[in-house]
Amino acid sequence: MSEVIIHEDENFERALKRFKKKCEKAGILSDLRKHRHYEKPSERRKRKMNAAVRKNRRTRHG
Repeated sequence: MSEVIIHEDENFERALKRFKKKCEKAGILSDLRKHRHYEKPSERRKRKMNAAVRKNRRTRHG
């Protein structure tokens, strides 16, 4: 879990910004979005296959 200690000369907004940056770097929000709903293994394979196809198209034509 990410935590931020607020220093005496630091305001709350700055500490909140540091906390959000730590969460983003740790991948907490993306992990929460990914696990919001159950994804069947077949759906997961299909999603990954589509992502690979899109990536392949970008690298070939890009």
